Amino acid sequence: MPVITLPDGSQRQFANPVSVLDVAADIGPGLAKAALAGIVGGKEVDAAFVIDHDAQVAIITEKSPEGLEVIRHSTAHLLAQAVKTLFPEAQVTIGPVIENGFFYDFAFSRAFTPEDLIAIEQKMAEIAAANLPVVRRVLSRDAAVGFFRSIGEAYKAEIIEGIPADQELSLYKQGDFEDLCRGPHVPSTGKLQHFKLMKVAGAYWRGDSNNEMLQRIYGTAFASKKELNEYLMRLEEAEKRDHRKLGKKYDLFHIQEEAPGMVFWHPRGWSVYSTLEAYMREVQRNNGYREVKTPQIVDRSLWERSGHWDKFRAGMFTVASEERDFAIKPMNCPCHIQIFNQGLKSYRELPLRLAEFGACHRNEPSGTLQGLMRVRAFVQDDGHIFATEAQIQSEVSTFTDLLHEVYADFGFSDIIIRISTRPEQRVGSDEVWDKAEKALMDALQAKGLSYELLPGEGAFYGPKIEFSLKDCIGRVWQCGTIQVDFSMPARLDAQYVAEDGSRQVPVMLHRAILGSFERFIGILIEHYEGAFPAWLAPEQVAILNITDNQAEFVKKIENTLRIKGFRIISDLRNEKIGFKIREHTIQRVPYLLVIGDKEVENNSVAVRTRDGKDLGVMNLEAFIEHLTADIARRGRVLSV
Repeated sequence: MPVITLPDGSQRQFANPVSVLDVAADIGPGLAKAALAGIVGGKEVDAAFVIDHDAQVAIITEKSPEGLEVIRHSTAHLLAQAVKTLFPEAQVTIGPVIENGFFYDFAFSRAFTPEDLIAIEQKMAEIAAANLPVVRRVLSRDAAVGFFRSIGEAYKAEIIEGIPADQELSLYKQGDFEDLCRGPHVPSTGKLQHFKLMKVAGAYWRGDSNNEMLQRIYGTAFASKKELNEYLMRLEEAEKRDHRKLGKKYDLFHIQEEAPGMVFWHPRGWSVYSTLEAYMREVQRNNGYREVKTPQIVDRSLWERSGHWDKFRAGMFTVASEERDFAIKPMNCPCHIQIFNQGLKSYRELPLRLAEFGACHRNEPSGTLQGLMRVRAFVQDDGHIFATEAQIQSEVSTFTDLLHEVYADFGFSDIIIRISTRPEQRVGSDEVWDKAEKALMDALQAKGLSYELLPGEGAFYGPKIEFSLKDCIGRVWQCGTIQVDFSMPARLDAQYVAEDGSRQVPVMLHRAILGSFERFIGILIEHYEGAFPAWLAPEQVAILNITDNQAEFVKKIENTLRIKGFRIISDLRNEKIGFKIREHTIQRVPYLLVIGDKEVENNSVAVRTRDGKDLGVMNLEAFIEHLTADIARRGRVLSV
């Protein structure tokens, strides 16, 4: 007579073993209809799973946090079944859930075409409409190998042969299609209604470039048509905002094959970059950071002592000179410790905050490079705080305030915070880890900030907080971080004199707000769709004359505004004023000053915005006051 305890603490007793679906039905017919799977004793199981003992049970529906993954994993099987139905000679390999969807890899004699994807998606819809039961069975490893070899699925059999012989495996069957999977899956294909196939790409078998190339079909699935449509609209919007296209359209930057993963900044793009750097320099100086600069190339011995040579060697660019091995630095932290080590520090000098716009190089695989978002050469707004253990919480708290202020200046207010805690392989005692993790949590709780825990995701040397911002179309970008490091200062002989006169090793806090300038600018380009707020815009004002009669007056205004520090462009071309307005509006210049004979006569300017708003005629002093106020707001309020 199992006693079932539900998430709200209530209990239900049954005379005989019951399935998860039976429990749902006992609660109510609506829940039984909505049930996708269940959680029994903390483990996700199918709705058909039978409970024969007292247990804590939760019903997974499309509204549950776990529901979407069940839907997407089941839809991956739906995809595989459709492919096998249409192309029986295709072989299935693996089909996992990924962020925003799923994929399935196939071995097939020819390339799948866009027309194939349409046919596959239609077949998926037919199978879903058939509402086929999804049935689980368990086989031994060897029996499973034999089964898949008997149906010609050599890749699947090879996967299973790598599993220990004493392990039992679960298979899921729907109609005439059966696949290996740990589950859980939806009870029937009728639960899978809202999906879309996205694209086909190449993928090496088992991720090894020495193996044959497979075809990977990507798809997505959601619990409702509304959610699917919203996601597809976001993708369409993201395509419009692709920073690589906008970088070319607005003449900001380019990347070429002769320097893969390295950016050629054009004057307009470098203006954005320089403004960003000047802003961060001021922010860091005003918050107690001392700016430093360290070498680009450092002897191998330092990287060996810091531990990076063993753990990061494949990601380093190296060079040899005079029988010595050097690495172009992939990060700045070991070099900052060298600065700390120049002269013995006292506890009175801590916390010591060092910052560097550190140029780093990492030998990322060519296939992973993506515009500004993933590069081989980048600059970090890098900082390292040398502190005592007792100062960790206050420094984290101060940094968190600073980070939120900076993000707000760029127009980001929706910040997601995660704490990554101790991994299994780590350095330092549990006592020290306890202190560090508590300090991070206490700092956030003191600010009233909610956070997610990522157990075991911390670095080997200490826990960390990750800060992710959400852009205007809902995408999440992980940018900021603060990490507690107990290891590297000791490895590199950092010490300070404590209050009792003893020599102690400082804790080092690695911190960044933007991450890399390149990636952050890519995020900004997409977030603003190239329409930067006035403080960041490459040109803040375009001055346009109607005829040659106003040329001298235009030059006078340009000189006045430039002297005051504004970024100005004058357009004195012999073109119609409508053409000029349209062109500079397309280039997203925040303010357009139109100058005709009346403006010259009245010593005034006619002000338009890139949004097409007519702000009327005003004297130059009034416009300067308006522009200055707009710039001072930064990204907190968009240009009007």
